[in-house]
Amino acid sequence: MSVVTLVCSRRMEPSSPRSNLSLAGAGSVLIGTTAAVIVVAVAVGWAAGSTAWGFLVGAILGIPAGVFATYKRYGHAL
Repeated sequence: MSVVTLVCSRRMEPSSPRSNLSLAGAGSVLIGTTAAVIVVAVAVGWAAGSTAWGFLVGAILGIPAGVFATYKRYGHAL
């Protein structure tokens, strides 16, 4: 091997593409989706006469919706 071959060799690159996982982005999707479902459910509960029930239903439905939205957005990075 000559000196020119060692100096001019290619850079080492990872064999697989890097993951696109952003923890801050994933957390934002999770919290944003959960909060959006809670807000909609509270509005429906307010229209029906009970914001407390709306909040409860929104939290029960919002947490799985947030997890699903996060999985759909960042599932490929796992």
